[in-house]
Amino acid sequence: MNPTSERGRRPVRARAVSAAAAVVVTALGAVGLVSCGSDDDTGGTAVSERPTAPDTAGFTGELPSSVASSGQAAIESARASASSAAASASAREAERKASIGAEAERSRQEAEEELKDVRAPGNAGDEVAMTGKPRAETGGVLTVVLNITNTTDEEASYAVQVDFLDPSGKVVETQFVGEEDLEPGERRQPLVISRQPADPVLTPKLVKAQRY
Repeated sequence: MNPTSERGRRPVRARAVSAAAAVVVTALGAVGLVSCGSDDDTGGTAVSERPTAPDTAGFTGELPSSVASSGQAAIESARASASSAAASASAREAERKASIGAEAERSRQEAEEELKDVRAPGNAGDEVAMTGKPRAETGGVLTVVLNITNTTDEEASYAVQVDFLDPSGKVVETQFVGEEDLEPGERRQPLVISRQPADPVLTPKLVKAQRY
């Protein structure tokens, strides 16, 4: 081998190795700059971006057990309160209807007792009138309206007897109605409802009206 040729090749290899080393150093330097830029805002040439708010629409999972338990307890408490209020309202309505029914029965019995010894038509025939209600408005039930007006100048109570007659004129039902403590000039309109079937057709008759 020619010594001169060997010596001539060594600078070429040296330059190639030096160039490769320079590329590696440059690459490492770039990595170092990027790393420094991400850790230190005051150094390096890398641009640091502001953090953005997370997109919560994509979140999944469950609430902590303590929060979930509290929410469920609140819901159950609200349901229990609503159910209790509804039951209380229903009970009050039932009591009101029972009270009205009891009062109506008391008035009926008192009117019947008051009329027991009264001869028809009584002393208040001109203060009590009777009109019928269309069956279309009462579900087919025979219902009449009493118009009781206190035409005196003193407080008064009234007892009324209404009979229901079949087509032959036979009395098949008798109803008593009482209205108490009407002021002078006051008018009341209680209903009298037959408990008989729709057929045969009955005719209501005002039998007695007594003021007391």
